[in-house]
Amino acid sequence: MNTLGRRDARTGYALLAPSLFGVGIFLILPVFVVLALSLSQWNLISPAKWVGLANFRDILTDPKVGNSVLVTAFFVLIVIPVQTVLGLVAALLLNRRLPGSSIFRVVYVIPWICAPLALGVVWRWIFDPSDGALNALTGHRVEWLSSPVLALPAVASVTVWSQVGYVTLFFLAGLNAIPEQIYEAARIDGAGPRQVFWRITLPLLRPTTFFILVTGVISSFQVFDTVYAMTKGGPAGHTDVIASRIYYEAFEAFRLGRAAALAVLLFVLLVAVTVGQQLYFRRRITYDLS
Repeated sequence: MNTLGRRDARTGYALLAPSLFGVGIFLILPVFVVLALSLSQWNLISPAKWVGLANFRDILTDPKVGNSVLVTAFFVLIVIPVQTVLGLVAALLLNRRLPGSSIFRVVYVIPWICAPLALGVVWRWIFDPSDGALNALTGHRVEWLSSPVLALPAVASVTVWSQVGYVTLFFLAGLNAIPEQIYEAARIDGAGPRQVFWRITLPLLRPTTFFILVTGVISSFQVFDTVYAMTKGGPAGHTDVIASRIYYEAFEAFRLGRAAALAVLLFVLLVAVTVGQQLYFRRRITYDLS
């Protein structure tokens, strides 16, 4: 490398230094701290004690952790299919550019930009069995958030409601990226609306669908604010998702090591799910317009 090249390299590293410092301090360093904590026993007061893999053995044999994993899995299974289908349907309707579409575009996004904790507080009042708006509207007293059967679907419905706008926006961007010539060629060949949707629209939305599913699954596995505001993990652990269990272990039971081990377990689970999604969606479909 000549003198000019070395000077350019130094200038590039100098310009990147602030960003690299932020990435190192706020993204990479916390990961190593959590890994170290997962191998230690610490209650925020006494000095940390090295315990090796004991925290992982404890959480893998703890029935409450197993319950949290199952509850989170059911939560994801409810939220992801519903919000993906609703977002796709809303995007298809908005893509027709009917009168008022721009207004609906804004309305859909409003819940997504609101603070999840504030939304949880509002919806806890709506679902309240005595003074809630929903029971007042239907005229029947239903224990939405204290029923073991209804609590998780109620919390999941709020998450779906808040995330549909986000899904809609990305599907709408994906629909706008599909060349109109492909649709015109399909219609000339006699394709009907159903064939156009299943053979053109849906296959060409695979990259968008992949992104939406990856981000949606990750955010659903990490859900905490809404659940904490609405049920705090109750009744009897029926909405005790993994993030709530991590919060309990860290800031109520003061077992930082177990909390960190749970965070590592959640990280490994999300990596495995994301790799599975990548393998499923790696096939891309394109149409030659030449």
